[in-house]
Amino acid sequence: MTAVTTPIPVKAARRSPWPLLPLALAAALALAAVHLLGGPKPMAPATLVDLLTAYNPRNIDHRMLAMLRLPRLLAVMLAGAGLGAAGYLLQSVLRNRLGEPHILGLNAGASLTMVALTAFPALAVGPSLRPLVASLGAGALFALVLGFASAGRQGLRPVKLIFCGIAFTALANALTSVILILDEGTLEELRFWLIGDGAGARMAHVAAAAPVAAAGFALALLIAPGLAALSLGDALARGLGVSATGLRVGALCAAALMCGAAVSLVGPMGFVGLVAPVLWPGLHNRPSAAALIVVALTGAALLTAADLAATGLLRPRELPTGALTGLVGAPVFLWIFARTAK
Repeated sequence: MTAVTTPIPVKAARRSPWPLLPLALAAALALAAVHLLGGPKPMAPATLVDLLTAYNPRNIDHRMLAMLRLPRLLAVMLAGAGLGAAGYLLQSVLRNRLGEPHILGLNAGASLTMVALTAFPALAVGPSLRPLVASLGAGALFALVLGFASAGRQGLRPVKLIFCGIAFTALANALTSVILILDEGTLEELRFWLIGDGAGARMAHVAAAAPVAAAGFALALLIAPGLAALSLGDALARGLGVSATGLRVGALCAAALMCGAAVSLVGPMGFVGLVAPVLWPGLHNRPSAAALIVVALTGAALLTAADLAATGLLRPRELPTGALTGLVGAPVFLWIFARTAK
């Protein structure tokens, strides 16, 4: 993998991201409480306490919380945290603020894999393995993007990376469309999931995806200490004993695991990994494990807020959550692209 030649500027003054952690955690918890207890039928916090301490399957409120609201909330928060962390990780190791799972092909690779697993019985795997297989699809397509973007005498350039990501994403989406047109049953089953929606998530899906996402996040934390050295450039990183290639391969694996788990839960949500790091200016100046945790919490809060808006804006009708993340994320992408192009 050839070195990226447009580094993110490193400022002399650097602040620790640890003070941001309580803010991000408080935002995520507050939005989670609103998501869980609000909605068309508001519930008191005591109902949640009763659910956790003395669950009664005959209580309608308990069943609504346990079977519908809690799985959806956990799916949305897990996916948001994974996509946010994956975006920050990609931006740090590629030194490209536009690095985002939805743009670089990871979400499209995972989506194509999930659709193929559903449409072709010969490829079917158990529900507990679907997030892991989706991660393999995400990693495979992202590896193709990196391979093509690195080709040529100029090596890996930010603009080449983005264009290759867009091209391979379009290719994967086209293949997904062909499969769905030929298999109306799969199209009907996955119609809302394909836009990005957590309404169909169940606790079994969360239980299957959580270990995959946790493995990806643990790997990301493991390689996080090398991110600061890599932000200084490949040559300086090597001088400090950090393998740039090894770090990028580790980041690819971590991002693929987190994106595969997220897509298997809520579909291909776009731009969460782009917007979450932008909300905390300066985090890219000091890549670290603490910054990674802050961005993961921010991603969880962002996707929870988007899901709240999707269910509340046109009540009683619901919008696909992925449509809202696209409406917010696309302008942010264009803004960053315009700043980068100057």
